[in-house]
Amino acid sequence: MEESEQMDQADGLPHSRSPRARFRRESLRLYAVTDRAWLSGRTLDSVVREALDGGATFVQLREKSLDGGAFRAAARSVQAVCARYGVPFVINDDVMLAKDIGADGVHIGQDDMAAREARGLLGPDKIVGVSVQTAEEAVRAARDGADYLGVGAVFPTGTKADAASVSLKALRDICRAVDIPVVAIGGINVENVARLSGSGICGVAAVSAIFAERDVRAAAALLRAASERLFSGADAGGAL
Repeated sequence: MEESEQMDQADGLPHSRSPRARFRRESLRLYAVTDRAWLSGRTLDSVVREALDGGATFVQLREKSLDGGAFRAAARSVQAVCARYGVPFVINDDVMLAKDIGADGVHIGQDDMAAREARGLLGPDKIVGVSVQTAEEAVRAARDGADYLGVGAVFPTGTKADAASVSLKALRDICRAVDIPVVAIGGINVENVARLSGSGICGVAAVSAIFAERDVRAAAALLRAASERLFSGADAGGAL
């Protein structure tokens, strides 16, 4: 370990800079959101590892069925995998767990803790992501300390039954309203991702398009390649 690296006191893993300092727009290229519904006997950390091998650049742990010690154990396990790959790891909703285990950050929704409060609890060095659906919500989240925004559902999705739809026009309006990066989510797959070209997003987030597939690595690789084509074109909409 180089002298410039320091050990994170919460998790004992080496970090040369804070998660927020390491965070880049490119970190959002392929944002993987976990869902244990499709584990089919596999472990969560093993499928996350497959997704990272396939090219995922960011991982959000989303757990709606685990509580207490089981949730904490899952978070620790996925955190360790992401640290080995040098990929940002955030926890959905649970700000206190993210703080306790020294996660890279947290992702919160409009019905969760306010971004300003989450930033106050986590401090200036952690990543805070916020789900928004309007330009007004986007501006407020950015003002309150968000580092990036998640916008969706941009396409119909069965992963989150209560997810309201966001039009491509609304997505473009959100991207134009803020200076922080935006990632699109909701029903995104290799067949429809090109429709997001020119929207101004910096990345795409996926749940089932990665983790519902038998070959998670191959699914992630295909979606990563599709996203790279999206951002390499001249019509990328200033995403970079």
